[in-house]
Amino acid sequence: MKFRLTVVTVLLSVFAVGAGHAAKRVDVPAYRTMTQPEAARALLQKALTEADKGSWEQIAVGRVYYLGGMKDEGQAIFDKVLANDPDPSDLFRVARVYREAGEWPRAKALFDTALQENPKDEKGLAEVGAYYLANGDRATAEALFDRSFKVASEIWATVSAAGAYLGVQPQE
Repeated sequence: MKFRLTVVTVLLSVFAVGAGHAAKRVDVPAYRTMTQPEAARALLQKALTEADKGSWEQIAVGRVYYLGGMKDEGQAIFDKVLANDPDPSDLFRVARVYREAGEWPRAKALFDTALQENPKDEKGLAEVGAYYLANGDRATAEALFDRSFKVASEIWATVSAAGAYLGVQPQE
């Protein structure tokens, strides 16, 4: 009998604690009462905490800051990620943000570095080639397409190259 009473007590305690946590989750989120810029800032701070040390996740948060008109905050995140021996994929992701922001010279520099560090990225070669073509440099674009097709025949690279001739930006 004593054992059953202890089990019941423990189970009731667990359910009570769980109910307490569930009640906290049901609260109306603060962002609902904020202006849109305030809500964005609050959610971006939450996202940055959730990103923890993940570089791709941090870059995603930085992208929203940067493209959302808070360039200094976004740039600070990019600088932090790029200062810690970045992977070529990190360079590529930040370059995409600069390209999306209409900052081709900044994007180009990072894309070129990423491709130097990862010269067998057939999809990346074709994607960057498409951006070169979109910016009026057909010779460099086609050289990058050639390199891409020598590495491997891959549909996403081929689609990026084909789209470039029609003014269709690569799908990211």
